[in-house]
Amino acid sequence: MAWSWEFPYASRRSPVIARNVVATSQPLAAQAGLFALREGGNAVDAALTAAIALTVVEPCSNGLGSDLFAIVWDGNDLLGLNGSGRSPRGWSLDYFKQRGMDDGDYAYGWDTVTVPGAVAAWSDLSERLGSLPFERLFVPAIEYAKRGFAVSPLVRERWQQEVESYKGSPSFAQQFLPDGKVPQVGENFRPPHVAETLGSIAASRGESFYRGDLARKIVADAKRNNAAMSEADLAAHSSEWVSPISISYGDVELFELPPNGQGIAALLALGMLKQYGLTQHPVDSADSVHCQIEAMKLAFKDTYAEVADPAYMRVSTADLLLPQRLSRLSKCIDLQAAAPIHGTRAHDGGTVYLSCADKSGMMVSLIQSNYWGFGSGIVVPDTGISLQNRGVGFVFDPDHPNCVAGGKRPFHTIIPGFVMRGGKPLLSFGVMGGHMQAQGHVQIVNRIFDYLQNPQAACDAPRWQLDKDLRVMLEAGTHPQVYEELKKRGHTFSDQQPQFGYGGAQLVYQLDDGVYCAASDPRKDGQAVGF
Repeated sequence: MAWSWEFPYASRRSPVIARNVVATSQPLAAQAGLFALREGGNAVDAALTAAIALTVVEPCSNGLGSDLFAIVWDGNDLLGLNGSGRSPRGWSLDYFKQRGMDDGDYAYGWDTVTVPGAVAAWSDLSERLGSLPFERLFVPAIEYAKRGFAVSPLVRERWQQEVESYKGSPSFAQQFLPDGKVPQVGENFRPPHVAETLGSIAASRGESFYRGDLARKIVADAKRNNAAMSEADLAAHSSEWVSPISISYGDVELFELPPNGQGIAALLALGMLKQYGLTQHPVDSADSVHCQIEAMKLAFKDTYAEVADPAYMRVSTADLLLPQRLSRLSKCIDLQAAAPIHGTRAHDGGTVYLSCADKSGMMVSLIQSNYWGFGSGIVVPDTGISLQNRGVGFVFDPDHPNCVAGGKRPFHTIIPGFVMRGGKPLLSFGVMGGHMQAQGHVQIVNRIFDYLQNPQAACDAPRWQLDKDLRVMLEAGTHPQVYEELKKRGHTFSDQQPQFGYGGAQLVYQLDDGVYCAASDPRKDGQAVGF
């Protein structure tokens, strides 16, 4: 590919070119991944070591009670892992009606907690694809938890932004507000009980979390709070190996995981854009941005109407992605006028994304999340386990495939991405940040493969975003003329900027056999590292 190695956008970063690379949203986690590679581990070992460390050093975005999704090129095949948990068996529409919560206007507490899947996913990925002993993957995280770590600037900023949301949770304050306040930048923070819990998970390969002492502590806290989570719910959990779904785009193929995640939204949008022909418009032009936004609106309409736990979906992903259907939808894009908008149910989220690759050719795209910042606000006593609030992803419409029910996976926002060319791995990437994620995938693919920007430039470039009501937001650095042109075409603009910005990307692109270009988003504290 004849890239431009120019860097036309403001950035604090330069890409890292090496044979073994790790890119994460927090420097200490990136170094943890590097530790695994130096120990002789492969890219899966590096990804897991970094992911486990991130539960400690970026607690405002993920934790021990998170969910996880991954796409891995193992050297021969592209594999997908759905590490999301199901709802407690006791959940139903009647359950929430009886508790006065059936309007969906709630966000925190035990009735938002589905079974956390990250711990099981760590074990499953390690067992099938890793090379280091499982316990070895926990060494950096346990060290950070035992001795403490110095809080980084953007993590501290996010931490502070979240405090008001969790003021009603004593367990949150006990775990994350030492002396009643958020740690300062550079202050040493030692999360209570986390080192011991990590040690238990490492020694039992996660069994203690689902069928042992940690599981009993989780359920005991649920019972104290009159919640539905049971020991049987935890014991029944399992990750699911899945086949990624894809769409061709020029001479490459974008892969996403199938539902219950929103990855199909990126495939739908790109399927329309390839029919439209985006390259006829200059990069960063109003015409280009307008076309991408309009395709994304149509993609979200399908996604929020149809995506759910696959066992409950009314329409198959194959039918949604039929070429003739996408061609028909692409004709709805009017270059001169914005389509009317309809509200969605999307939310901002707290998530970490990382990408790793090694000299053998293995590449990993991994994402891990508590959903809303620190998640549910529930921290299980004497464990340091902060639980996600993925149950908020359900709806309360009995006719919707994503209606809340027991033993069901909710709609998920977190999505890892992967690009292949000619059956060979090319790009492992992701853009964390709630409903920004599918939009970020579209923009990264457009910039690299339509406009031939290098990964760091594609990462640095100003982004657009549709908010939860499908109003447009443009990041600082966008040319003022783009705003004026989009306004003339009838786009509705949000009067606010997104609380948590325009996402955070990490990218690993294979330049040649065993040589990678790794880029890390300047919107995060993280870095790309390698050797």
